Amino acid sequence: MTWVKSIEKVSKRLRELRERHNLTQQELAEVADFSQNFLQQIEACRKKEIWLSTVERLAAAFSLDVHEFLAPQCPTGTKLAKKVTSSRVHK
Repeated sequence: MTWVKSIEKVSKRLRELRERHNLTQQELAEVADFSQNFLQQIEACRKKEIWLSTVERLAAAFSLDVHEFLAPQCPTGTKLAKKVTSSRVHK
């Protein structure tokens, strides 16, 4: 199993998504099949590390892939291509 050590990132993203979807911790816990206490510990950064499989389950609860859950601001292929093209033009 693989550990995720950047709990702050997971914590922030989890809370952001939960609030955006107007879910309580208890409601999310039921969907993701975790205890409410466990989710509370993650959001409060009281866990030092969590399993990657836990992040996968959290992402799945929001119908996201792990990379979308962990890096929501990552540019899409099209945006990235535009940035690369723009960068090349300005050199």
